Amino acid sequence: QVQLVESGGGTVQAGGSLRLSCAASGLTFSWYTMGWFRQAPGKEREFVASISSITRSIQHTYYADSVKGRFTISKDNAKNTVYLQMNSLKPEDTAVHYCAAGRAAGRVGVSDYEYWGQGTQVTVSS
Repeated sequence: QVQLVESGGGTVQAGGSLRLSCAASGLTFSWYTMGWFRQAPGKEREFVASISSITRSIQHTYYADSVKGRFTISKDNAKNTVYLQMNSLKPEDTAVHYCAAGRAAGRVGVSDYEYWGQGTQVTVSS
C-alpha cells in the first residue's frame, strides 16, 4: 500500500521560510517523479514543483513560474523523502500543499500523478 505523508506546514509571516517534507512508503521511491501541488480555498489544485528520477545521472526539476527563485525541491532516495524548501513566502502561497508521485518527468497536471498525500496547511500572514 502506497503512503505519502507530508509534514512541515504551519503559519509564517510574509518573507519567512518553511520546509515541507513528504515521506513515502510502499513504492520504489527512486523510480518515481515526485511533485508538490497546492490548493487554496475556492481554487483548483495547481502544480508547484517536481523532481524526476535519476536517468543517466541526470535529475530534472521543474517549477511553476510563481515560485521560481523562491522554492527548491529536493529528493533523498536513501530516506524515501522529498522536500520543498519555501523561502520569501507571500500571502498568496497560503494553501494546502500536497505531495504526489508519478512516473513521467516534467508533468504538471493533477491527472499525471498516481499517488497523493493528505496535504499540509501552509498559511502566510501579511
